[in-house]
Amino acid sequence: MSTSNLKHLERVKENIDKSNALSAEEKSDSMKRIEEWYAEDQAWGTFIAELSAISPKVKTILGNLGLL
Repeated sequence: MSTSNLKHLERVKENIDKSNALSAEEKSDSMKRIEEWYAEDQAWGTFIAELSAISPKVKTILGNLGLL
């Protein structure tokens, strides 16, 4: 995840936490989904890195797909 995206994510979390419009349950559900998305994003990065390490040809394919 890029630094700018991480900063945006932190701002979203802070504002959800500070919100008076959301119930405690809504805040909790929102935070869980943000954390799940973050974990999936991290896993995807690991997956792409591992595939890229297999061969320069695989890395080229991933680059052509716009995944690198």
